[in-house]
Amino acid sequence: MSLLENTQTTLSDQELLKKFKPADQVEAPKDLSELEREEIERLKKTGVDIEAKNRLGTYLQTNCGVVSCNCNVKGVELLPIKEAMKRYDGLKDYMWTLIDPNKDVFTKETKEHLDNGYFIRAKAGEKIIYPLQTCLYIRNDDVAQRVHNIVIAEEGSELHIITGCTTHPHLTSGLHIGISEFFVKKGAKLMFTMIHNWADEVYVRPRSAIAVEEGGTFLSNYVSLKGVKSVQTFPTCFLKGRGAIARFNSVIVAPDGSHLDTGSRIVLEAPETRGEIISRTISYGGTVVARGHLIGKAPEIKAHLECQGLMLADKGVIHAIPELEAHVPDVDMSHEAAVGKIAKEEIEYLMARGLSEEDATSTIVRGFLNVKIEGLPKELDQEIQKAVEECHKGM
Repeated sequence: MSLLENTQTTLSDQELLKKFKPADQVEAPKDLSELEREEIERLKKTGVDIEAKNRLGTYLQTNCGVVSCNCNVKGVELLPIKEAMKRYDGLKDYMWTLIDPNKDVFTKETKEHLDNGYFIRAKAGEKIIYPLQTCLYIRNDDVAQRVHNIVIAEEGSELHIITGCTTHPHLTSGLHIGISEFFVKKGAKLMFTMIHNWADEVYVRPRSAIAVEEGGTFLSNYVSLKGVKSVQTFPTCFLKGRGAIARFNSVIVAPDGSHLDTGSRIVLEAPETRGEIISRTISYGGTVVARGHLIGKAPEIKAHLECQGLMLADKGVIHAIPELEAHVPDVDMSHEAAVGKIAKEEIEYLMARGLSEEDATSTIVRGFLNVKIEGLPKELDQEIQKAVEECHKGM
């Protein structure tokens, strides 16, 4: 059980698996035409627009059924993971090579009872402008969805992915287990933006790992602004080749009753690698554990960790845990962490310029969340700003 969770009110891992019925026991829609308008709008608020024309392709999985899987570019391959396993000899060179299937009960469960997932491969030299969108969608109450995703950016390629994870607008509870393994080859660039939009009694258990080769770049953006019961996520990125780069950016809001144990780890294994972890967290009565771990194992590496938290309720917890770990002398590693409330002087300054107290507070919160992420394509930046704006309206 993760840090700060109350053992009297939080289900154990085994209890979670017993509480929810497997996704393959619930009927899924056969195609997109069966989705209701309010479901389509829900997907849009999660960064997935199935009606948009500026998308490279769409993968949408509802419970365990693949409702849509299409890609409009020959240089990018998109398949359900079960189909990819049949086509490519079980994906033995990739699947379960970065994550141990015996890591915990959730990896074991997914290994033994796979509900599908997606396989994405950008072929060597392909540089894609528009993003590819994927969505893992729970449509029925009390369902456990178990997926495994493989993403490969071949040598010299560039790929942008928006993935939205959400539930039916009227759903209240469920369990999502997502195993993801990313492979960024020499000189490739992969940008992965994940937007979570769950329900108040949903438990989320992602398990992710990334390998980046020489000159490769991996950029991760994680946004969670709505209610959720519990999230545990701590992806690890291995920078294996000289000059490899990894950046993790996260924007997280914890409403009352939620517990989000989040963070990321970067292992800088090769010389001249670069790593950065930036997080913004807000507690409206919920608990946020914001972790960051930088491990320097090679000379001439540079890494930075930054965590800022904002308390906007009389109760709630923000626990920042920054870690720096150096194994060689020639490294440049730093961190900074700050947690507090909105300063009275900031509110008074804006009120003196004509804003009400409520508008002044809203302006400060919006500015805190509205983090401009370096190198983010316009389409992805717009999706994140839409998510922030929806959160702001909800506040």
